[in-house]
Amino acid sequence: MTQPAFRLATRAQTLKASEIRELLKLVGKPSMISFAGGIPDPALFNLAAFQAACHEAFGGPQVAREALQYSTTEGYAPLRQWLASHMQSQGVPATADNILITTGSQQALDLIGKLLIDPGSAVVTARPTYLGAVQAFSAYQPRFAALDTPHPLDDDAPRLLYLVPDFANPTGVTMSRLARQQALEQARALNAIIVEDAAYSALRYDGEALPAIAALDAASGPVEATRTLYCGTFSKTLSPGLRIGWVCGPTALIRKLAMLKQSADLHTSTVNQMVMHHVATSSYDAQVTAIRCVYRTRRDAMLAALERYAPTGVRWKKPDGGMFIWLELPEHLDASALLSQAIREDVAFVPGGAFFPDGTGRNTLRLSFSLADEAQIELGIFKLCQLLGRQAMARAVNVH
Repeated sequence: MTQPAFRLATRAQTLKASEIRELLKLVGKPSMISFAGGIPDPALFNLAAFQAACHEAFGGPQVAREALQYSTTEGYAPLRQWLASHMQSQGVPATADNILITTGSQQALDLIGKLLIDPGSAVVTARPTYLGAVQAFSAYQPRFAALDTPHPLDDDAPRLLYLVPDFANPTGVTMSRLARQQALEQARALNAIIVEDAAYSALRYDGEALPAIAALDAASGPVEATRTLYCGTFSKTLSPGLRIGWVCGPTALIRKLAMLKQSADLHTSTVNQMVMHHVATSSYDAQVTAIRCVYRTRRDAMLAALERYAPTGVRWKKPDGGMFIWLELPEHLDASALLSQAIREDVAFVPGGAFFPDGTGRNTLRLSFSLADEAQIELGIFKLCQLLGRQAMARAVNVH
């Protein structure tokens, strides 16, 4: 049967599947040691807190009917108020009016792209950067530019700077306070918006916490005068399955984003917001403390295994937090080609080229330590490094 030639919008003709989402379909077998997705360990979910929250949401007819009903686009008012207080604790003097609840922070990126990007607009990112942001913004046909290149001060100036200042996905790198301040000054000079992706900010294992860019922005005036859209999420701390994220920013932008969200999904699930509010109120701080301890141990186990087994020419840096370690391989190696061999040996990772908008970075890869336990990390890194060592030996033989 011949498939009809569907007439798609121009932006749809360039859509690409996420390498990470496609990869996760391949790594589900029990024997696989996956360092691929940046996925919380489900064994660490606070099941008792969520069970109590669900009981609370359906504990009586009135509250149950509210949980099952439509809600406002901006979000469940008690959760917005909790988030405003949370932002205040981060140095951002927000009120509930500065908060929009989104269906995960991924929706926030999509709505921001829809709000700010025209075809051909310049979007500034680090290189490499989070693949999900590249996907979200690419639907609106921008030009991607590197953060460390000069940008014009005219009509061709960037519309937004997308930054992951804490333990960035994929590199694990943290921006210094000076770099955050310089990015903010650059955005002011360009009259651009900073999109601050704070997905991993709560997962600090070493060193002192640095101020959010939104906090530095607000230090010079009220929130209404800032140009930072702070994107937060509960996915890495409490639960990804409920899909609860938020945007914090000046109300002029929050209202515009709410209008766009109305056309996308009307509002984020009411019952999910009510459950998340209950869990955040009862156990957010304790949960973050608990998972930091586990993930710190796993990070250290992966770093130690790399020190023991990695062949010469493989480079990495110790991240102060987050979920990822970034490997740079010898230039002749292609991580995508390496992946197919690694999967045959029951080890998975994400090739680094997926995180470069310009398609470079073929000799890099991302490892996540959040899901595997210490024994799996030891075995998986040993297998991966053995494979890398064989690749290096084969290269040496071919050269000679």
